[in-house]
Amino acid sequence: MSVRSIGMATRKDLIQVLRPRYLNASRAEKTKILNEFVLLTGFHRKHAIRALNQPPSAKRPVRQRERYYDETVVAELITLWEASDRLCGKRLKALIPILIDAMQRHGHCTFDPLVEQKLLEISAATIDRALAPIRQKINGHGRRRNRSSSVIRRAVPIRTFTDWGNPPPGYFEVDMVEHCGGPKKNGNFVHSLVLTDIASGWTECIALPARNHAYVIRGITQTRKQIPFVMHGIDTDNDSAFMNHEVFAYCKSKELELTRSRAYKKNDQAWVEQKNGSVVRRLVGYGRLLGNDAARALARLYRASRLYINFFQPSFKLKTKHRAGARVYKTYHSPKTPYERLLESPAIDSESKRKLKKQFELLDPVLLLHEIRQAQKKIVQHGTTNLGKKEATSSDDDLKHFLNGLASLWHKGEARPTHRKAPKSPRWWRTRKDPFEHAWPLIDSWLEDDPALNSREIMDKLIEAQPEQFPNDSAMRTLQRRLKARREKEMLNLMNEEN
Repeated sequence: MSVRSIGMATRKDLIQVLRPRYLNASRAEKTKILNEFVLLTGFHRKHAIRALNQPPSAKRPVRQRERYYDETVVAELITLWEASDRLCGKRLKALIPILIDAMQRHGHCTFDPLVEQKLLEISAATIDRALAPIRQKINGHGRRRNRSSSVIRRAVPIRTFTDWGNPPPGYFEVDMVEHCGGPKKNGNFVHSLVLTDIASGWTECIALPARNHAYVIRGITQTRKQIPFVMHGIDTDNDSAFMNHEVFAYCKSKELELTRSRAYKKNDQAWVEQKNGSVVRRLVGYGRLLGNDAARALARLYRASRLYINFFQPSFKLKTKHRAGARVYKTYHSPKTPYERLLESPAIDSESKRKLKKQFELLDPVLLLHEIRQAQKKIVQHGTTNLGKKEATSSDDDLKHFLNGLASLWHKGEARPTHRKAPKSPRWWRTRKDPFEHAWPLIDSWLEDDPALNSREIMDKLIEAQPEQFPNDSAMRTLQRRLKARREKEMLNLMNEEN
């Protein structure tokens, strides 16, 4: 029997049995009894000694306390509650003085002075406790807490990250990404339904105009038609868009195994959570998408990107993981594309593999990437990213020109239109007071007399001429920048005059 393998009640019974033997035993026998007792209960040795030496304490008699709010007070309270149209305790507490005065004034009832005093003293919490049995009888089972989604959650089994093992292709983790552009405000935003196969990493993204179970069912149906293998099951989170009767009935009719993750445990859906960042956010960015036009633009992007992601984007897959103290060691398989993992899977039949190979030979990754960039520009036009209008409308429709520009594309910075930022306008205002605001006319006169003066010589003259304004040379760096800008402007003017 392992440590702490017995319950508290069993420990108490064991103490009662061993205590007489322990008290009457010799020193050697006490050591033997104590060792066995510590091993069985998991107690600390000193605590075990105290437990076996302590005599059984007599149970204290339960003190019967007289009820302050007796049946008479509760009966009058029920009358007031009904007269208030069954208000809650907090509202009824505020109404009781008004209600008692009004009922007595109109001769509806008279209250005993002691009962009236207790009714005026009663708290809102005590009112709710006193009326709880009455409310429960009226409402049947009290306040209803179980909604339909809770009933579905109890019917759907939980599957954690470690429960997957090594499943064949066809078991998908499903999640939704909301394109709300940061803090959520009022509005039904466009969503992305993301489905990731556990075995191969094959990922399908579906654009949803809104968060609704009907769109979820439509997205799952579309995915089943697109994927090159059979879908066997889906694993979702506890979102009400997934946990409802419609999705539950759909999975049952299509013989799809439906499981769910634990609440607030994102690691249970680690496969799809990874794709939310590496696929969805990488393609779409973090802008706000709203309306049917934005949903159609997002659907176009996903149509252009699904083959590029699954055939030409290798990804890592966890091989082993073990913990040594506070450090976790992970090893990964070699990076492979979902297409390559499907070809290696023995669960995929030879005919499906032949079709995949034939499809792969016809795909052009540069053409797919070009289509993705064009679709991303459409996304920018419908979203609220920081990209300027001029850059958003300029397109590069020629594939050959796009291919030739790949080698030098890095000079432009960010290649994805959904992630570019509008150039900041130059700052024309000052954030600090100009230390040379009143001294610059004097500096101009010195430079006119001697244009070869450097910043150190000018600063020394300023310290000597205006010691209250320039007690030291702390403004030297500012003076150097101003002189440099002045001389560059003079040189530019001279060159313009010569031309």
